[in-house]
Amino acid sequence: MSHSFNKLWIHAIWATKNRQELIDFSIEKKVYDYIREELIDLGCPVRIINGMPDHVHALFLLNPQKSITDVIKQIKGSSSHSINGENLILEKFAWQTGFAGYSVSESQLEVVYNYIKNQKQHHLKKNGQDEFDEFIKLHGLNNSNG
Repeated sequence: MSHSFNKLWIHAIWATKNRQELIDFSIEKKVYDYIREELIDLGCPVRIINGMPDHVHALFLLNPQKSITDVIKQIKGSSSHSINGENLILEKFAWQTGFAGYSVSESQLEVVYNYIKNQKQHHLKKNGQDEFDEFIKLHGLNNSNG
């Protein structure tokens, strides 16, 4: 094969520092827009971004020239810089260290898209930490894996 082809869908999840509920309805669109713009600048087309006051989910295509760690580090850094620069909240905003990232099969895109789209309804039944623990278990990981 003389050409390379990559199409890696990523479902990434990361939380606010200490899981503080800092992203309320009054700023969430701006926060998601910062993240979306940064992902696009990094060459990572975005399918959906949504979340809760203490965490964010993003579904995007990974730029084959970038590592997922570098992409998430960049979007977390630039979005927190923008949130603080525009004084969107009264205190200093920061993301928690680390993230969860999963590859998504093309056949599961709609399932993951709808899961992210319906975060508010989903979390009426389950809090963010329980959700994260369930993802870790579902994907055969443990918290020591980062």
